[in-house]
Amino acid sequence: MANITKKVSWSSRADESGATGEGTPLLNGSEQPRYSRQDSLRGRPKEIPHNEKLLSLKYESLDYDNSENQLFLEEERRMSYIGFRCLEISRWVVCGLIGFLTGLIACFIDIVVETLAGVKYLVVKENIEKFTEVGGLSISLILWAVLNSAFVMVGAVIVAFFEPIAAGSGIPQIKCYLNGVKIPRVVRLKTLVVKVGGVICSVVGGLAVGKEGPMIHSGAVVAAGVSQGRSTSLKKDFKIFEYFRRDTEKRDFVSAGAAAGVSAAFGAPVGGVLFSLEEGASFWNQMLTWRIFFASMISTFTLNFFLSIYHNNTGDLSNPGLINFGRFESDSVAYNLYEIPLFIAMGAIGGLLGALFNVLNYWLTIFRIRYVHRPCLQVMEAMLVAAVTATVSFAMIYFSNDCQPLGPEHAEEYPLQVHTHTHTQTSASPCMVLTSSLTTSSCLLCFFFFLFCADGEYNSMATAFFNTPERSVRSLFHNQPGTYNPLTLGMFTLTYFFLACWTYGLTVSAGVFIPSLLIGAAWGRLFGILLASITSSGSIWADPGKYALIGAAAQLGGIVRMTLSLTVIMVEATGNVTYGLPIMLVLMTAKIVGDYFVEGLYDIHIKLQSVPFLHWEAPATSHWLTAREVMSSPVTCFNRIEKVGTIVDVLSNTSTNHNGFPVVVHVAPGDEPAKLCGLILRSQLIVLLKHKVFVELARSRLTQRKLQLKDFRDAYPRFPPIQSIHVSQDERECMMDLTEFMNPTPYTVPQETSLPRVFKLFRALGLRHLVVVDDQNRVVGLVTRKDLARYHLGKHGLEELHLAQT
Repeated sequence: MANITKKVSWSSRADESGATGEGTPLLNGSEQPRYSRQDSLRGRPKEIPHNEKLLSLKYESLDYDNSENQLFLEEERRMSYIGFRCLEISRWVVCGLIGFLTGLIACFIDIVVETLAGVKYLVVKENIEKFTEVGGLSISLILWAVLNSAFVMVGAVIVAFFEPIAAGSGIPQIKCYLNGVKIPRVVRLKTLVVKVGGVICSVVGGLAVGKEGPMIHSGAVVAAGVSQGRSTSLKKDFKIFEYFRRDTEKRDFVSAGAAAGVSAAFGAPVGGVLFSLEEGASFWNQMLTWRIFFASMISTFTLNFFLSIYHNNTGDLSNPGLINFGRFESDSVAYNLYEIPLFIAMGAIGGLLGALFNVLNYWLTIFRIRYVHRPCLQVMEAMLVAAVTATVSFAMIYFSNDCQPLGPEHAEEYPLQVHTHTHTQTSASPCMVLTSSLTTSSCLLCFFFFLFCADGEYNSMATAFFNTPERSVRSLFHNQPGTYNPLTLGMFTLTYFFLACWTYGLTVSAGVFIPSLLIGAAWGRLFGILLASITSSGSIWADPGKYALIGAAAQLGGIVRMTLSLTVIMVEATGNVTYGLPIMLVLMTAKIVGDYFVEGLYDIHIKLQSVPFLHWEAPATSHWLTAREVMSSPVTCFNRIEKVGTIVDVLSNTSTNHNGFPVVVHVAPGDEPAKLCGLILRSQLIVLLKHKVFVELARSRLTQRKLQLKDFRDAYPRFPPIQSIHVSQDERECMMDLTEFMNPTPYTVPQETSLPRVFKLFRALGLRHLVVVDDQNRVVGLVTRKDLARYHLGKHGLEELHLAQT
């Protein structure tokens, strides 16, 4: 265990159950780490040491490979063809439920955000009206900042103190889960409740965030819960879907939940499937693709249907997702061949800006890991960001002279005609004209568009800042040329870029999708305006809305580095396939340029938490390494018939904390190493000890019930810790026969196998343990996820990470 270093990670406190390795993960870290005795003697250090050249030992793998022991094979052989067909139908039912519930959650978030935002804008509006007449507009600014900070404080408190894993978008954690890493508490019911409450508070609090990213995490939690047919948090078992209580099935459903989340957020079912394929699922088959697509479609339809009821247009299914980019008409989105190089150049700009965003956020996250690790400090930082965001927005509008005339085409968009304070005069009473087609909150929101402008004019800086990010994106895409001043767009891009960078990583539930799109749309529109100004007068080929769309794609691609899924999401969200090719070229360019400097945002955050994440391929220059060099040895093995005391002592040894044990048979006395005959897991041994499956008891009690696979499923996923199982001194002398419960056919490799070959076998089959044997099938080592993940390609060739008990 070289270089043992402590640092805060996705863990914030010990699990209530006291189970080993069940700490609460959190992206930004949220606790005082456990210090060694020497640390406590010296006094607590002022900062937490950070070293990203570490790989955490506290993360375990999921058991994606089924343990084909005698119990499993007997159950499979007893099951008829009809039974298998019923299971297949059950999978479709579960996917339908996942889609339905994810759509309902998205609908709930949308309605609550709109209602609370309406209340907030009403309070601020009345306050501004009051103080506009008597002077003292600073009171309104303070009220605005306090309201924002109050909402954000609630969101930050529930995350920091109740469930820290709910911070951020949740996409890095779900990526790790689908990669095969067990991130504790990531798919719990409590996490979902805090996630939903947190994202509502952070969006209403005016932070530079979106509610789309957390929908992916929410969908994954729904999937993990529904597929198990019970809630371990509520201790309620519905006695359904018991066959799916294992990691193999659960991970497939979680990938469906993630896809349903994308589908609900963007109204992009195909994009959701491709997101799950590109960013999440490590294991895939054709039927799984169909089931995930079904869940995505149900999710979009559910959200659509219930929002249509809420907006009194029952049956109108024209708003498929939480964000609707508006429809780009074919004649307005035409593009020529000579514009392709311009689009590629925009992709390069997006890659550069994305890399800058990621680097800044990387250093900011390290600062947070080291210094902002107490929950109270995290809440204070979130409130500070909320207050600064409100102040900057207000200041930008106050000092902006970008007042545009209110034309007839804006009547729908700005239904509130308000006479308010201008730079030169103070006008009297405001009068409101509400259009029935718009909701209260959007109408009240429009009030701010007329701040500090003369009658019959609106402030274009206010349309960018005092708007929900989704509506700002839509206005940048579709507003007429000349709506925005280039200086306004430049200032907005600059300020929002740094605000979004500062906001991502706070202890609040928030996504980075919408802020990225908004930054990109702003500089993309600016690019289009500048292009039109340098060409011949009256040229209409440089439509700024078209370049806003390309800029939005370039910026998001430069930050998160998605290609295939993002292309389809953008095409589906805009409702026009015309821009498929330019968006694809832009995203590819952004990814290539961005990857030259730094990794994508999600990969950076995964690496900062020292998660043993396995990429698609082994490092390019690793062929010279063999299984003998990467394996862990010596291996703790059990005999086929083992003494109970020995098993208890091995499982209780906290210094090793192994989860898989080869079962061996000694051919000759003193034969070392012994021959492999199977593999048994810690979780299986704990269930056997709990039910006292001992050879002596089986002989003495002929009526003892035979242990079934159901007993193992009932204990899943929170197997009790070994400390909670009482074994008497007499029972320690008993023997346990592992033959029936071990997997007699574990995957093995010879010790001369190259690392890429071992990696491919391990990754493709979703293994947790790979036994290394010699030419006589004797156990010489064991390969786990951490043995493979610690080799990666660095700036100086192949590098090896140190393992640390973080």
